[in-house]
Amino acid sequence: MLSKVKRILIGRPRKSTALEEEKLNKLKALAILSSDALSSVAYGTEQILLVLITAGFAALWYSIPISIAVLGLLVILILSYRQTIFSYPGGGGAYIVAQDNLGRAPSLIAGGSLLVDYILTVAVSSSAGTDAITSAFPSLHDHRISIALIMIIFLTIMNLRGVTESASVLALPIYLFVVAIFVLIISGVIHYITGGAHAAAPQFGATVSNVSLFLLLKAFSSGCSALTGVEAVSNAIPNFRQPAAKNAATTLMMMGLILGCMFIGISLLAYWYGIRPNPNETVVSQIANATFGRGIIYYIIQGVTALILFLAANTAYSAFPLLAFMLAKDKYMPHMFMVRGDRLGYSNGILFLSIFSALLVIIFGGKTQNLIPLYAVGVFIPFTLSQLGMMIRWIRLKPSGWVVKLVINTIGMLTTLSITLIFIFTKFSQVWFIFIFLPVVMYFFMKISRHYKNTAEQLRIDITKDKPMIKGNTIIIPVAGITRVVMNTISYAKTLSDNVVAVYVGMDDEAIRKMEQKWEEWDVGIRLVVLKSRYRSIINPLRKFIDTVEWKKADEDHITVLIPQFITKHWWENILHNQTSLLMRAYLINYKDIIVTTVPFHLNK
Repeated sequence: MLSKVKRILIGRPRKSTALEEEKLNKLKALAILSSDALSSVAYGTEQILLVLITAGFAALWYSIPISIAVLGLLVILILSYRQTIFSYPGGGGAYIVAQDNLGRAPSLIAGGSLLVDYILTVAVSSSAGTDAITSAFPSLHDHRISIALIMIIFLTIMNLRGVTESASVLALPIYLFVVAIFVLIISGVIHYITGGAHAAAPQFGATVSNVSLFLLLKAFSSGCSALTGVEAVSNAIPNFRQPAAKNAATTLMMMGLILGCMFIGISLLAYWYGIRPNPNETVVSQIANATFGRGIIYYIIQGVTALILFLAANTAYSAFPLLAFMLAKDKYMPHMFMVRGDRLGYSNGILFLSIFSALLVIIFGGKTQNLIPLYAVGVFIPFTLSQLGMMIRWIRLKPSGWVVKLVINTIGMLTTLSITLIFIFTKFSQVWFIFIFLPVVMYFFMKISRHYKNTAEQLRIDITKDKPMIKGNTIIIPVAGITRVVMNTISYAKTLSDNVVAVYVGMDDEAIRKMEQKWEEWDVGIRLVVLKSRYRSIINPLRKFIDTVEWKKADEDHITVLIPQFITKHWWENILHNQTSLLMRAYLINYKDIIVTTVPFHLNK
């Protein structure tokens, strides 16, 4: 049944030879890898206004110069990451750049930050998408968490089906969003020029007494949340068709151009229309309402905005599994993240991302405002480390035209470092958690790496000296009675060794007497050792007996415990029987020099 459900949801397994078919062309890659960055148009301007409104309506004109500054930073980042793509065509972004140029600790900070960022991407996107829906349909406001979780489940299933299939399905709504926003911007500008905007805009250039540098920096850092997702293309280069680096660079430039036009357009309309941030209605919703009224076009715009905010999470589903694969390959994450699933995607990474992002949505109550600052810091730390790593690369290698490249990355590093510090100082109460979480993540990276190194050292042999040791075998069979299950186990044991002993743990004298009598009558040529348990425990008496045998026999014999176990025909029938054999195995498997084997006997009905 479970297998059939899996086939319906995910599809039939694909051959490894079909891996090349999973690569993306530029149009599909633009949709999948740019959805996070493009979706930030829906809340980037709003984040600026939320800070400025604290100084009063007159301060909202500052949103224009701040938006232009954000646009300038976008240009720097696009140029910088374009250089990263050609320098590191294998993907990995900030993690690989930092590893190659800055060392292990900075690379793990970058890798850990990006992992956190991708988890937050899914949580923020699903929460922001829910905001768009509840803006249009306020009656759904109380169901925001359920809506976000349903969307995460949908994206999980789509991505488990494979990169190409998810791109084919999700590209259409993403491009619909781009078209809808440009229609909104063009219509909004025409509406404003023709005098259709009735709300008074705050006076541009007016002096506002209670606007401080601190407030402006805080608003600027909030607006920089619109730049999240810019690095995703450089992380996911292996997902592109050949020539992968060239296609990735072209996709990055296309994304930057579309994002810049949409972001500055929404910011201008918000200023011209005198939009104030409203906890119950997004800025995009207010602009669409002011331009078209609450008609069909308004609901189309809200619908595709909700879709893109949900689908923005798909950027993380493309990049997180690849980054987790690279960290696992370097032995900083469990090796399960290196395994491809039935549909050739890194399924464990997809499932891990979904589970943790869903937990964040539940913990934060689906409130986007609480997640965005933490989300943005997780982005700008890798931004800064990536730029610094590229600077060191140019100084170290000095390729042709390296001075211009160094200048671009230096400007990028200083800018992103400044924004990171601004975030920390202006929003410390909202981002302090990352300074606890990142060291914890790095600690686990180190522990995992140390474990793999220790394991490799202990498993490694010298093939010229180390040879198998030939020893005998003492076999212990725990028995609860004389049954076909026990007979099956004894039959198998006799093929392995002549030194076989059965052990029976009795709870009272009468049960022990009957067992000894039946065993003597059965006469299978195997000695029965009877142990009495005064405290109704089977494990403790058996453990003491095994300790004794191990002490006497370990030098010349292997000690093997064969556990008889019957297997029911239907899974639910297991509930009707005690699980003593499973408990024995779970306990005895921890013995250093004991071999534990289950001998199954399958019931027919």
